[in-house]
Amino acid sequence: MSSLDKSDGPGGLPTTTTVKWRFPAVHPEGQKFVAIAFGLTLLLTIASNIFFWPMLGLTVWVAAFFRDPVRTTPRGDDLVIAPADGLVTMIERVPVPRELTGELGTEPMVRVSIFMSVFDVHINRAPIAGTIKQVVYISGKFLNADLDKASEDNERQHFVVEGHDGRRVGFTQIAGLVARRIVGFARVGDIVAVGQRVGLIRFGSRVDVFLPEGCAPQVALGQRSVAGETIIGRFGGQPVSGTAQ
Repeated sequence: MSSLDKSDGPGGLPTTTTVKWRFPAVHPEGQKFVAIAFGLTLLLTIASNIFFWPMLGLTVWVAAFFRDPVRTTPRGDDLVIAPADGLVTMIERVPVPRELTGELGTEPMVRVSIFMSVFDVHINRAPIAGTIKQVVYISGKFLNADLDKASEDNERQHFVVEGHDGRRVGFTQIAGLVARRIVGFARVGDIVAVGQRVGLIRFGSRVDVFLPEGCAPQVALGQRSVAGETIIGRFGGQPVSGTAQ
């Protein structure tokens, strides 16, 4: 039970305390970059006051890029939760990446691609609870992450999580045009909770999620997902559609 849950109210729904907005923390991975930007601000301001506001703006942007907001993750054994913030740019059935066929099999799977701009939160989270069965890092190019071929050509890192019921979900961190480092927090054998932080990509990128057979996508093209909160797939469910407006 979370710190907000009190007791079951009418109809079995939980009653909660009032939730207040709070300023997101900066992830430890980004604190050194914020310090560097702030140090440069001070040095350049000493040289000339003209640098103060531009450099201060850069420092604020760096802090915002590495922000690590608290997320409230839906519960349910039939749910797959979005591992990344961003724009859903592709939903299609594709062959399983060759690096993952040992864990996911060779049958095509539905891939949901989430593009993260430099303004999105870049913390990646586990889509289901379970055990990390595979982590594979592959060096590569730095093409625009919005391109389909980025899944095969770009620097990337694959994860496979096996749920307590034996179902497996794969997802891939893909470096983008200006991304230059993929950071993973989870290792093979780690037991993770759904929505737990498992990695980060610096400065613009993409995350692909591979939904197994029987798991229907619950997002539409053009929709924005929120890592750790948006339901991206549902076992036994029906695919959803959406309208841009």
